[in-house]
Amino acid sequence: QSAQYGTCSLRKMGAMEALELLDQLVDESDPDVDFPNSYHAYQTAEGIRRAHPDKDWFHLVGLLHDLGKVLALFGEPQ
Repeated sequence: QSAQYGTCSLRKMGAMEALELLDQLVDESDPDVDFPNSYHAYQTAEGIRRAHPDKDWFHLVGLLHDLGKVLALFGEPQ
């Protein structure tokens, strides 16, 4: 995986673009969810912000925690 994706030669994108791409994915772990995957990321980040307002790094982790799933759009299994 590192050799294939580590060079970032397949596609380069920012975090916000990756979040938008996640909305094209039907998550196998939650196939019956009716809202976009990015919504889950924002919900998670906001929940963490409320619970831990002093840990801004943790808010970011909540937002980014599922970005690896974007690889499913490039043929990787979920």
